[in-house]
Amino acid sequence: MKKITVIMLAVLVLAMMAGISSAKEWKTLRVGVEGAYPPFSWVKADGKMAGFDIDISYAICEAMGAECVLVQQDWDGIIPALLTRKYDCIIASMGITEDRKKKVAFTDKYYQSPAKFVVKKGAVKDISEKSLSGKTIGVQRATIYYQFLKDNYKTGLKIKLYANQDEAYLDLVAGRLDGVLADSVAVKEGFLKKPEGKDYEFIGPDLTDPKWFGEGNGIACRKGDTELVKKLNEAIAKIRADGTYKSIQDKYFDFNIYGD
Repeated sequence: MKKITVIMLAVLVLAMMAGISSAKEWKTLRVGVEGAYPPFSWVKADGKMAGFDIDISYAICEAMGAECVLVQQDWDGIIPALLTRKYDCIIASMGITEDRKKKVAFTDKYYQSPAKFVVKKGAVKDISEKSLSGKTIGVQRATIYYQFLKDNYKTGLKIKLYANQDEAYLDLVAGRLDGVLADSVAVKEGFLKKPEGKDYEFIGPDLTDPKWFGEGNGIACRKGDTELVKKLNEAIAKIRADGTYKSIQDKYFDFNIYGD
């Protein structure tokens, strides 16, 4: 009888703890960001972070009534660091894909843009497997772009992996790459519009197949933090409704980055 009572008491305590956990008010939100993916995020000369993802992070925290604490993290460790509680969520242009859904919970999208190849002008005819055979294409490690190349170019294409997008651009300009595959907005704003990008161009169609490129870019959270996902979705809806989102968008882009 005593054993049953002790077990029941333990269950009650666990239930109470779960209730306390689920009722967390999120007065402070630690946000994992990359800081090496302009125009979405980068580190300025003064050491401060800037970019669309950074401004969106602060706006979402304000809409939640939470203090925003940014935590910079290299991309290839960004999900593992979330799972080990280095921060509470990720706002870093992360595509909502089925594979990632196995590891984390996503909010609704907060923007969507297609992927594209960028090459030296006139150097490559198209993006068919035949045209890219023998070419070396650079992509950032642990991205949807790497998976797309791996799945769709079985022969001839060489894939070179980078820790961040700027490193890939440097090798492209240096002639060590024949092309780069990345988010089209990041390439346009972070490379093609700069002096070093003047001899380069997009090639091929917009790449949007949800199998590889997901349902847009969302905020990633741990699977158990369902209340946080709900609050973040409410914050995304709020900043889109009150004009804050458009104000941030217009600071960086001359088009609708949210998508359809």
